Amino acid sequence: MNKKILTRRKMIKIGLLGVGGLMLGGPLNLFAKNIARKSSKIKAKAKSVIQIWMWGGSCHIDTFDPKPQAGHDYCGDLDNAIETNVKRIKINAALPLLAHQADKYSLIRSMTHGINAHETASYIMQTGHEPGRLVYPSAGAIVSLFKGYAAGYKGVVPPYVVLTKGQGRFSESGFLGSKYKPFVTGGDPSKNLFEVEGIIAKGVSDERQLSRRGLLHNLDTLSSKNTEDFQFKKIDKCEKKAYDLMFGDAKKIFDLSNENTTVRERYGKNKFGQSCLVARRLVEADVPYITINYNGWDTHKQHFQIMKQKLPEFDQGLSALLQDLSDKNLLDSTIIWCCGEFGRTPKVMWDPPWNGGRGHFGQCFSALVAGGGFKGGRVVGKSNETGTEVIERPVHPEDLIGSIYELMGIDPEGKLPNSKGLNVKLLPGKGNGRLKEIM
Repeated sequence: MNKKILTRRKMIKIGLLGVGGLMLGGPLNLFAKNIARKSSKIKAKAKSVIQIWMWGGSCHIDTFDPKPQAGHDYCGDLDNAIETNVKRIKINAALPLLAHQADKYSLIRSMTHGINAHETASYIMQTGHEPGRLVYPSAGAIVSLFKGYAAGYKGVVPPYVVLTKGQGRFSESGFLGSKYKPFVTGGDPSKNLFEVEGIIAKGVSDERQLSRRGLLHNLDTLSSKNTEDFQFKKIDKCEKKAYDLMFGDAKKIFDLSNENTTVRERYGKNKFGQSCLVARRLVEADVPYITINYNGWDTHKQHFQIMKQKLPEFDQGLSALLQDLSDKNLLDSTIIWCCGEFGRTPKVMWDPPWNGGRGHFGQCFSALVAGGGFKGGRVVGKSNETGTEVIERPVHPEDLIGSIYELMGIDPEGKLPNSKGLNVKLLPGKGNGRLKEIM
């Protein structure tokens, strides 16, 4: 009997560690605490990061680097550029609301890494490292290490949150381990529905969930007789944190039913728009790193039909987020970075079976950065007249990620803890390509 109960508790422990990233103890954790204490001597300008991950890659020509002169074979129906509220900066006419916010963000028109495979490109864009013998942690895990629990973070929500679906194409925490994996919400905030993945069963009420917890505790006679046991204390602490997420103050952050209706409508009553609103609420709760996993950009077919829905949704949600953070005096301390693992082919694939699609393109693409020490109203880099090549100021993933680390007060050239005791740096190189012109 006791053996079965202990096995059940081990299973709960495994599940809760995966949800909340709450692994405790161990030499790696002690090393992390020492590093977090020493951290860097760089003064932080930002407290939080919101990453809008355009899963599949958006086309720069359709968004932040329009090329109307390139013609129909490159632009299709999205062949108009509009002025923004910053002179000399134009963006695609499909983004009219963002055109009024250009003073709040800068555009990088020369992102490049040359990789056209989803998995490899995602890994490079999220970690700043090329694949090798070590699996490096993502930027979110790095921020969780340096600004999370080991650094004294006391928030009611884990320090690294992904809205709403796990990214899945790379290991978010890499060699740092499960403690630094993100808390993935699941659900759909536009329907006031969040599900803690693997913990809250669909269709199970709060009352029934709590009743199940009570039943489990009643059956668990082994732990009740060993209340001073260190291992059981660790498990119980993990369980408490998980249930606090489900039913405590953390739940209120994710509950948009008490948010102003006008505000919700301004963001857009769709999954992306409401995820942007939740991200703002997480910033207000001092969460260091939030990713909005915004899929649907992998448009090999019917690209322009999909963009008719996608671009207005993106325009509304991101513009509302920028304005809202600015109005609440949070933009200066919150970094927003927005891009995917690569771009899309500038030249449209009109022939069957694509019939007007765009393929993968890592040679040249764009990113948007705002807030947290990034200046607004600037453009970094330049592509050629058809958007196929970078011709001025190439920016690589490690340059962008290193700039974000620096603004968060994290030394991009600092060391990372690892179980093998290797001399491992956060990022490769010496950081000569960092975005000093907009910092």
